[in-house]
Amino acid sequence: MGSASVGGRAAVVRPGGGRPAGSGGEGSEGSEGSEGSEGSEGGPKPKSKVAKRRRRTNILTAAAAVVVILLGAGVVGGTYFFDSVELPPPVSEDQSNTILDGAGNVLAKVGEQNRTVVPEAKINKVVEHAVAAAEDRNFYTHHGIDMKGIVRAAWNNFTGGATQGASTITQQYARHVANLKAISINRKLREAVIARKLESQYDKNQIMGMYLNYIDLGEGRQGIEAAAQGYFGKSVTTPAGQKNAITPDEAAVLASIIKQPYPVKGGAPGFDPNYNLAGAKDRWEYTMKNMVDMHWITQQEYDQRKYPAVKKPSSDTCKTCAADKPVGMIIRHVKAELNAAGIPESAFEQGGLTVTTTIDPKVQKAAEDAGSRTNADSPMHKLSSKYQSAVIGIDPNTGRVLGYYGGDDPNGLDYAGYLSGDGTSINGGQSPGSSFKIYTLAAGLQQGVSFDSTWDVDKRRNNGGVINNSGADPGELCHGNGRHCDLETATIKSYNFPFYWIADAIGRDKVIEAAKQAGLKHLFQDGKRAPVDLTRTDAKTWTRSGYFDNEVAFGQYRVVPLEHAEGVATIVGQGVHHTAHFLKSVTQVNADTGRKDTLLTENTAGNRVFAADTMSNESAVMGKIVTTDHRDLKGGRASIAKSGTWEYDDGRDKHIGSGDCWFVGGIPQLAATVWVGAKRSKFEMHEPAEYGGRDMAGAGTPARVWDAFLNAAAKSKNWNNEAFPPRQKTGDPSRFGNGVTPPPDPSSNSGCPLETVGITCDDKPR
Repeated sequence: MGSASVGGRAAVVRPGGGRPAGSGGEGSEGSEGSEGSEGSEGGPKPKSKVAKRRRRTNILTAAAAVVVILLGAGVVGGTYFFDSVELPPPVSEDQSNTILDGAGNVLAKVGEQNRTVVPEAKINKVVEHAVAAAEDRNFYTHHGIDMKGIVRAAWNNFTGGATQGASTITQQYARHVANLKAISINRKLREAVIARKLESQYDKNQIMGMYLNYIDLGEGRQGIEAAAQGYFGKSVTTPAGQKNAITPDEAAVLASIIKQPYPVKGGAPGFDPNYNLAGAKDRWEYTMKNMVDMHWITQQEYDQRKYPAVKKPSSDTCKTCAADKPVGMIIRHVKAELNAAGIPESAFEQGGLTVTTTIDPKVQKAAEDAGSRTNADSPMHKLSSKYQSAVIGIDPNTGRVLGYYGGDDPNGLDYAGYLSGDGTSINGGQSPGSSFKIYTLAAGLQQGVSFDSTWDVDKRRNNGGVINNSGADPGELCHGNGRHCDLETATIKSYNFPFYWIADAIGRDKVIEAAKQAGLKHLFQDGKRAPVDLTRTDAKTWTRSGYFDNEVAFGQYRVVPLEHAEGVATIVGQGVHHTAHFLKSVTQVNADTGRKDTLLTENTAGNRVFAADTMSNESAVMGKIVTTDHRDLKGGRASIAKSGTWEYDDGRDKHIGSGDCWFVGGIPQLAATVWVGAKRSKFEMHEPAEYGGRDMAGAGTPARVWDAFLNAAAKSKNWNNEAFPPRQKTGDPSRFGNGVTPPPDPSSNSGCPLETVGITCDDKPR
């Protein structure tokens, strides 16, 4: 991957700081007092003549300062003034960042400036010539300043007239780099001195390139590239003569806006053709006439000129296309991943990045449609506004986040990731309930636990307490065989007691370690706002008093939904972990070469964390849950799942109803994680009236959302119906388990006394 460092990031540099002013010449129609032949681009001259001319210009500049002194303007001294004005150091123009989805569609343009810096060498010359024709027709032959303008400014200052005068392109740029905003003769002289020093340090093409990348061309478009894209949907870097290249007529439109890009309240309406077409056309005629006079276009091109149509403002409203959409939530995750890769927030703010995300537009739509109450077809639509869902879809084969719904307000609470708006901190989580058992199973199966092992519902906790099984009658559990309940049935029916004892038998730290290996990075202790960072701690911390008890095995402790989704993807991916991520690539145009530099590329490499045979075993049982919960996907598509429900705590140590509900799992192409809970303060959740208004459970509304999401995603992507690997039974039922073998039923021996010792009558010797 390319360097993620931005210390040496390529960009067109400009001297000085300050915000882009964007105004053109101050009341000028181009500078008029320059020497040299018209149409010249500053070709080489004998050194002695060039040196003499530069010296003469510097003397005239200093002399102008002396004149100002004599006229009482208050500047200390002419030559001293010239020497004392420093050329500001080079800095980069701020740009916007373009954020794309995985299909290359623009999700957002984010940044203080809607600007894309382009290298001068790549800019179509007709654009540069049009700008010179509009703003400074003698740009290529003068030495940076308009002496007539300076003298006029001095005279106006002395006589009390207007303190304005003509500005060359170099002077306009000097004003920008030195942040010279005040209108005064002092500013005018500083502008002229800096312009002269710019001309001494940079050639004409460099100055033109810096100028074109800074100017404001109306409608919030900073720089010539943003303007070309906004007004014509074209790039100024497309070579002349090629398809979609800027034409001379279009270049003149852009150049003509510079003089006044915005209307002045109570004054001139400006030259944006979308708001003052008549004035824009007059200015365009002026520019076109100068272009032909300077031989930058042919007479034929001039005679055939036609004012081109421009795009309406509504077509360029995407300062951030995702500003009011749920998908906008991913921008904070983009920032977090950029920072983790060594590309800091400051670089993002400076802009110029093209960020391609993993978001698949079809899967994203499926996630939003399934999870948002605003969609009439969503199962959430039938619930009150107090309810909220999170829907996350991850490719289990790469770790790419393909769909992400964390709420309708992209600037609000991120219910799917609980990531702060600036992408720097985790600020919450939810109890996963029985959906966490997928990690307990993974840990237990690795240690040799068998789905045929049996467990005793009557066995009390180590502290003498009863293990809660969601309020179910112990006598009815496992078809009345609660004291001899097999793990497979307990998993499908989501009983808690076997999982408590698995954690006790293998060590609760191994359950947490399995969750960590699958993708969880944080786990919240009860009553704590800050999570425990699993990546920075180990079993010594996790098993301390006050941290995590055996209840971790059935999801008591809060997790971050996005991290849980990463773990779910590991299980769906048959034990191969891929880091969940939102970034595919980050590139930046090199302002010197025009080529794209790659700053970051995704890492989709996987790491096997659980044995394949044990994962096939777990997947087979999770596949039965889908059928048991009546969540079979359309077309008989193979899927695996686990529900999860955690109780609502009313604050009086009474656990009533449901507070958090989950349904997780997926298909071979997509791991899906769904959470449903409270939008604000927790409350006892119930199903919609059409489902009897009973207590909500993971197999209820969350499962319906999960079902709708996967069906829609699979249909839109036209995925094949892929099967999970065939089951391989693992483990030894005799090694683990505390089930009590029931005594033989005397009524079942049918009068055959040998059955009491395990031999049927059919087996007796003949």
